Amino acid sequence: MISNSKKTVVMGVTGGIAAYKALDIVSRLIKNSIEVHVIMTDNAVKFVTPLSFQSLSQNMVSVDTFSEPKAFEIQHISLAKKADIMLIAPATANIIGKIANGIADDMLSTTVMATNAEVFIAPAMNTNMYKNTIVQNNIKKLKNLGYKFINPASGRLACGDTGEGKLADTDQITSIILNALNSKKDMAGKKVLVTAGPTIAPIDPVRFISNRSTGKMGYAIAEEAQSRGAHVVLISGPTYLDAPFGVDLVKVSTNEEMLNAVLSEFDDSDIVIKSAAVADYKPKMYNVEKIKKQDDILNLEFVKDIDILKLLGSKKKNQKLIGFAAESSNLINNAREKLQKKNLDYIVANDITSKETGFASDLNKVTILCKNGEKISLDTMTKRQVAKELFDIINNI
Repeated sequence: MISNSKKTVVMGVTGGIAAYKALDIVSRLIKNSIEVHVIMTDNAVKFVTPLSFQSLSQNMVSVDTFSEPKAFEIQHISLAKKADIMLIAPATANIIGKIANGIADDMLSTTVMATNAEVFIAPAMNTNMYKNTIVQNNIKKLKNLGYKFINPASGRLACGDTGEGKLADTDQITSIILNALNSKKDMAGKKVLVTAGPTIAPIDPVRFISNRSTGKMGYAIAEEAQSRGAHVVLISGPTYLDAPFGVDLVKVSTNEEMLNAVLSEFDDSDIVIKSAAVADYKPKMYNVEKIKKQDDILNLEFVKDIDILKLLGSKKKNQKLIGFAAESSNLINNAREKLQKKNLDYIVANDITSKETGFASDLNKVTILCKNGEKISLDTMTKRQVAKELFDIINNI
């Protein structure tokens, strides 16, 4: 179900200290099956070598407008035509000024002038430079012409100053670009509720039990839904991940907190995807004082915790309800039983014993079971690609 035609991003890297962060953006795009061609300015190569970008992108890096072409084509025109999107990150005051005033005197500026693709610019510079009236007028001019800007973050800059001017977070930049590349807006006007990550069951003020879920799958689902135009509420257990751009994040810790958050959003949701790894058991008694080390053996008694998914299955009306089955054996049988018992519309079954696609991996290999009996097996792919396939199925079956 994955399309064989890759989207292409032509990425400009200019001469700022944040140039090294562009490597992470290229890596993230590549992991999402985006073809990336990098253009570096002469100053950019003083910060990062072209070989670094070439190794990540598996494409030749362009620097000199007049270098001998690798094929019989005018290189900046060729790249301009290839681009589905152009991204400049980091973008210095210099390149912003050039583009705003129609100056085309190197490979990057000539390619920008020649492309019909949407151009995204992520500025990074000293805070006083960024706030300079000339720079702000150039940015305003380009915005009026249809260029898209990814605003810089605030914080301590490389020069020691503090203020606005840091390159936006690379995860945010990647998310914006992936969303822009997604031409499907088939979920506009819909509300999607997603749960992600683990929950915890406290034992005492110091200790708790939990599981190995990182939340990566749920966050990828939230990001994909948002890119398709949905209003997304992401209810997340403890995780190190940043919220996807444009998603409403609600942080919780325990099953009870997750249940309350889910119920407050459930009635007006159109699609509910429960990808969180909710704790099945909790200690029967919570110790208000830290348990002191005494004997060689510590016995704790556990009781079943709230089965949120089953409760939602009993409450659902017009919502499409999707669950996950993380299994170590009898994958399909266990998943099908869960689909039926919990009144789900779909269930995503994945084998947690796989080293390639287990917990914390960026990849997943799943089988999606539908309540109509259909079974769809997907090859190993990124979790964002799994999310794309899942929504294609939800919206078409």
